[in-house]
Amino acid sequence: MWKAAPPDVPTSLDDAELIQESWRRPDLFAVLYDRYFGEIHRYAAGRLGTQIADDLAAETFLVAFRRRQSFDPSRGDVRPWLYGIATNLLAQHRRSEARRLEALQRSPAGDVAEDGHEERVTARVTAASAQGRLASELRRLSDGDRDVLLLVALANLSYEEVAQTLGIPFGTVGSRLNRVRRKLRRALGGVNPVIGGSDG
Repeated sequence: MWKAAPPDVPTSLDDAELIQESWRRPDLFAVLYDRYFGEIHRYAAGRLGTQIADDLAAETFLVAFRRRQSFDPSRGDVRPWLYGIATNLLAQHRRSEARRLEALQRSPAGDVAEDGHEERVTARVTAASAQGRLASELRRLSDGDRDVLLLVALANLSYEEVAQTLGIPFGTVGSRLNRVRRKLRRALGGVNPVIGGSDG
């Protein structure tokens, strides 16, 4: 999509400065692409699968490039802005996400490859056994609740970043996340499918 980042970019430029500089030098946008493409792709893949994620991540950066002059530099970090674009694009693929969750709900636990780390294998087995129930519960969540949960769980965004990404108050992020976690905990019998065992 973009060529490699130009070698003459000062390493001291933060995201907002790079956006502003890219108005004059569009090739500088490649630096942001290099910084964030991998994590935007992982987020999209976690929600839609890798085939759609390839296109969605690329489209996220294309939209960001086209809209870069509308980025508010006072926001500082570009990361929540990019996740906002990706989440809006994901909304256009809600049916694909619903089909993916249906397939996960129906699929057997699957094979778990041992990777030499006993704890990780145990966690994977626990997660795989709860996969169908979790997928079913994720399908039942409202779009807004699902977005908050998956921005935290898949993208590892902070509450503040989620608030920026979705354009909602900070407190709303916390209340939605708490509500969703309680629902999922109840539905899974108190088991956290990521770490196994009971989480309270």
